Amino acid sequence: MTQMNKKQLETRAIHGKGKGNEHGSLVPPIYQTSTFSFASAEQGEQRFAGNEKGYIYSRLANPTVRELEEKIADLEGAEDGIAFSSGMAAISSVLASLVKSGDHLLISEGVYGCTFGLLTMLKDRFQVEFDLIEMDDEAHIRSFIKPNTKAVYVETPINPTMRVIDMAMLSSVTKDKGLTLIVDNTFASPILQRPLEFGADVVIHSATKYIGGHGDLIAGLACGSNDFITGVRSSAQKDMGGILGPFDAWLLLRGLKTLSLRMHRHCSTAKIISEKLRTHKAVEKIYYPGDPDFSYHALAQKQMDDSGGLLSFELKGNKQTAQAFMNQLSMIKIAVSLGDAETLIQHPATMTHAVVPEQERQKMKISDRLLRLSFGLESPDDIWEDLEQALNKTTEKVSKRIK
Repeated sequence: MTQMNKKQLETRAIHGKGKGNEHGSLVPPIYQTSTFSFASAEQGEQRFAGNEKGYIYSRLANPTVRELEEKIADLEGAEDGIAFSSGMAAISSVLASLVKSGDHLLISEGVYGCTFGLLTMLKDRFQVEFDLIEMDDEAHIRSFIKPNTKAVYVETPINPTMRVIDMAMLSSVTKDKGLTLIVDNTFASPILQRPLEFGADVVIHSATKYIGGHGDLIAGLACGSNDFITGVRSSAQKDMGGILGPFDAWLLLRGLKTLSLRMHRHCSTAKIISEKLRTHKAVEKIYYPGDPDFSYHALAQKQMDDSGGLLSFELKGNKQTAQAFMNQLSMIKIAVSLGDAETLIQHPATMTHAVVPEQERQKMKISDRLLRLSFGLESPDDIWEDLEQALNKTTEKVSKRIK
């Protein structure tokens, strides 16, 4: 382990592996080019044959993108990383590199709606089977493993119910059965959680969220072993083309410099607001890893360095109550993302998980009254003021209808 790798995450997120940039630039340069020229025809031949290292074409590799890939791999404790044009490009490329027609996947119940949509497409068009299951119990997980199961894919915390999966337990199962364990770490970021430390094989991020941090780009990342990432790069990514551009990679490198500071602020605000929400008469239940009454609180403390910057909560009432509440908000934006400087709220049943059939949503514990909050960087007092006034107005309306 190098001296730089021994440094804290906060330092590594800024300095990477400590190598300087060309011409002494403090900020990494943007190699905004589609192709690279060769010194000779023979050099071009050698690079295409893989006998000489160097850049050929930005769909294959780009120096700015490569710096990002190396930095996220370092933060996750992986051998290598790879960047994509979106989180879904990362997920689809990783899965496409692992499965073929007739294979089977085990998926944590409650995944992101577009991940569910991808799995449904793989099943309908390419005969890749999958099961959505709860992953709290080892025996239950083992009972769903089939001879053709190739991988286990999980989110933890799960979107939007915040359920936490015991990665060490799950890893013992996947290693015993020779399966690849893929963990979507978007909700935690490497600042709060590093799945490879608990036995995961592949880590995925929607870098659009916390890593970008400013709501101005779309990107995805994956980390794993050298062999696995090389396989994804040389097949699924190269041929399907989910390539991240150098400017977006540069924005992500910028975002990484403040990731630790932002994550701690997101987390501290979530704790403050969760305590207020749980005692408000309009709120039925909150789902937050930092809540001592949450079923997964102890496991979250074991796996995560902090409780995260999101929570979900159910209002008393119905879908109309939830939507009326959202419409009463003034500062908080109604939007389907997370990890931005702005506090965002969304209604999973009709937004991020609208593609999931109602019966499946109910199994995932995604009710019509469930709302998801992503806390931004505003003053917690201002966030609560907006939430409280909307909750109070919603409560008044419900009370009037009952009378």
